[in-house]
Amino acid sequence: MHTIADPLRAAVNNAASKTAIIDGDQQFTYADLHARCCALAGALSGLGLNKGDRIAILAANSHRYIEAYVGIPAAGFVIVPLNTRHAVPELKYTLEDSGTRVLIVDRDPGELAEVVDHVIQIPDGYEALVGGTDPIVLGENVEESDLAGLFYTGGTTGKSKGVMLSHRNLIANCFHYLVAMPQREDDIMMVMAPMFHAAGSAGILANIWTLGIQIPLAAFDPAAALDLIEHHGVTETLGVPTMLAAIAEEQHIRPRTTDSLRIIAHGGSPIATELLRRTHSAFPTAQLNEIYGATELSPLCTALIGEEQILDSPLVRSCGRAVVGNEIRVLDSNGTELESGSVGEVVVRGPNVMQGYWNKPEQTTAVLKEGAYWTGDLGYLDDSGYLFLVDRSKDMIVSGGENVYSTEVEEILYQHPAVLEVAVFGVPDEKWGEAVWAVVVPREEHKPIDTNELIEFCKKHIGGYKVPKGIDIQDEPLPKSGPGKVLKRKLRAPFWDKQNRAVN
Repeated sequence: MHTIADPLRAAVNNAASKTAIIDGDQQFTYADLHARCCALAGALSGLGLNKGDRIAILAANSHRYIEAYVGIPAAGFVIVPLNTRHAVPELKYTLEDSGTRVLIVDRDPGELAEVVDHVIQIPDGYEALVGGTDPIVLGENVEESDLAGLFYTGGTTGKSKGVMLSHRNLIANCFHYLVAMPQREDDIMMVMAPMFHAAGSAGILANIWTLGIQIPLAAFDPAAALDLIEHHGVTETLGVPTMLAAIAEEQHIRPRTTDSLRIIAHGGSPIATELLRRTHSAFPTAQLNEIYGATELSPLCTALIGEEQILDSPLVRSCGRAVVGNEIRVLDSNGTELESGSVGEVVVRGPNVMQGYWNKPEQTTAVLKEGAYWTGDLGYLDDSGYLFLVDRSKDMIVSGGENVYSTEVEEILYQHPAVLEVAVFGVPDEKWGEAVWAVVVPREEHKPIDTNELIEFCKKHIGGYKVPKGIDIQDEPLPKSGPGKVLKRKLRAPFWDKQNRAVN
């Protein structure tokens, strides 16, 4: 049996004096990290909290966030990471829905303070609390089946849902991460994705268990990220595709010394092959690894390692094979397993599958069936067990009875040298039901861009029914969620507002 206390306990026993975290001008050894986590746990216990009570954190990446991520569940409490890009009503809903008692925050909490019993302000209030109480031993009376965190996800189709992840779930993900991407004691990991997102915290425990160093990036900025890589000799990082696009662009324009990089992992949304090419050309020493999963899967379930070696192979469009410990099947709506090459819903079974959605039994029953998680993603397996995703079920476009997968059209548009960002989605069409539409952000050196040129380009590569019927050009970046995923619902909304159809 393992809990979140175990990686830190092992690290302090094996390498107490080794650097664990570098955060700006501050450095912390594993002894420091362990002591601060124990002190945080003691401080929270001193507030009268009981095992299982929820503690939320609304903050940028920092050493304190790592302490909270480890120390709160290791003490038997439940961490509730809050999306820093959510509006106040969304944050209030999360606090109220989860029954959160304590809010740790690095900004003015405003009316959020009215929802909780205690507010701990970063940095001063946090430091006073950690420095003024007796520490407690981590991991006592904590079981692997205990709830470790509530990770709120979605909100695009109604109220967001609290994904219940146990210690067993998160430790299983840690093992899966280590099998997929073995870590080394000399690794220096830049925590680039926001830690409130499952992808942002995916490697935290693995890095601690293998005695690496972590450098949290407070707010994503491509120039700041490259500066950290150059200054500290960062060896690995993980981000969503939009982050890879940004650091690759910055590196091509204003190159830094980045030959320390050995791994750049990405996940959270599909990635275009051309973006992989551009990332590889910017960072030729780095192995490019795709990880696919979901918050409900803690989050990892497949991995494709070494994409830079297969850029000219059809396999590059895969998101890899199931990691050791996971079983992946592709099923039709009746639960019948489909043969290789047939598109259906991706269904995952493993110790990383969530316990359910907090206080939402109907939504839980809809996606958890016989211990397996129905992802809502459409894809197929090839004869060698590689998973190919074709779309989210809600993003698939049905035009004239034909299924159009938006990711396939995006893949083509990304091949045009003028395209920096693109999103493809369906819009209402009286004749075809839905028509394919695209929004493109051009590269600066290719402005202005001719939309007819882009449409003709698509016609050379895909069937006519897949070619966008229209393309909007915009200078500002595509709208994105806190973790960096493109918010297609915002792009779709103006087209569907007058229709009798919900915009997801």
